[in-house]
Amino acid sequence: MAHKTNAVRILEQLKIPYEIREYEVDESDLSAGSVAKKIGIPLEQVYKTLVVRGDKTGVMLACIPGDKELNLKALASASGNKKAEVVPLKEVQPLTGYIRGGVSPIGTKKKYSVYIAEEIEGLAWVSLSAGVRGCQMILTPENLLVATGAACAAIVKDMA
Repeated sequence: MAHKTNAVRILEQLKIPYEIREYEVDESDLSAGSVAKKIGIPLEQVYKTLVVRGDKTGVMLACIPGDKELNLKALASASGNKKAEVVPLKEVQPLTGYIRGGVSPIGTKKKYSVYIAEEIEGLAWVSLSAGVRGCQMILTPENLLVATGAACAAIVKDMA
């Protein structure tokens, strides 16, 4: 890898083992499904990070499996909000320091609360963005929870 991202630096500071998988970026398809195919990992183990704003707590991050959709009502409930909405794309980079397709729950500009779909429990490892498009980091769910200070919650629904 040509450079280390904030997410990777933090994992190294915490002495958390990880693996990097790089892939060719297709700007027209930044989906988790596309990433899963390119790095040869099951879609349910590729986690995507969404930037969400709660009406009471403000900005938070939700990490969900690539084969699921975020349930905003469930996330609002889990995070102590009445409602929650995904932030507009134009706000993602100013809030996190990351661009769409490269948002990591680790190493954001400011520390946000992180909620991870409870489906992560029982998986041996997961893949998520290392903070740039074209680069995924693979680590155990336990280590992801340590690195993010996240809470596990029932925050997803099946794709419509």
